[in-house]
Amino acid sequence: MRDPIVAIFAYCRVSTLDQNPQMQTEAIKARYPDAVVREEQVSGTKMSQERPVLNQLLDMITQGDRLVVWELDRLGRNLSDLLGTVEVLDTQGVSLEILDQAIDTGTASGRAFLQMLGVFAEFETNLRKERQLAGIQRAKSAGKYKGRQPTINREEVGRLHRDGLKPTKIAKLLGIGRASVYRCLKEID
Repeated sequence: MRDPIVAIFAYCRVSTLDQNPQMQTEAIKARYPDAVVREEQVSGTKMSQERPVLNQLLDMITQGDRLVVWELDRLGRNLSDLLGTVEVLDTQGVSLEILDQAIDTGTASGRAFLQMLGVFAEFETNLRKERQLAGIQRAKSAGKYKGRQPTINREEVGRLHRDGLKPTKIAKLLGIGRASVYRCLKEID
């Protein structure tokens, strides 16, 4: 028999600033009205170290608590990062519930199902990257994709260097990095 849950914490994440986590919050609050909800706007592909709100929650929760997320991909899209977060929760004696997939890591079947879903989430992310790269390649072949336009005026770098300025001074004058100046000078020679 499992111990009773001490406190419910919820993590709601959206990827971009123009998205809103309200739908996630409402779904969690409908199930757990007293849950402590924390929201964050950051990409799910970033490691958990780059998600300060998630880290704050992981520091707050203790033995017997439950962390609730609306969907698996709200916690992470990278399998190793997702499993690392689940490991932290497990070590702390905290269960994880994913509402829309009805997963509860407080059970053996819930943990196994979570791992399977994590594999598919990572697979989906990798497929999306492959499609994006294929699209860029097609656009390049058709002459429609030119890449980012250069932001450094190579001629200006060369002129300033010929005028006797050192790379550090050139970098400060043009507002660019010193390594960029050296790269330009190498390409010019």
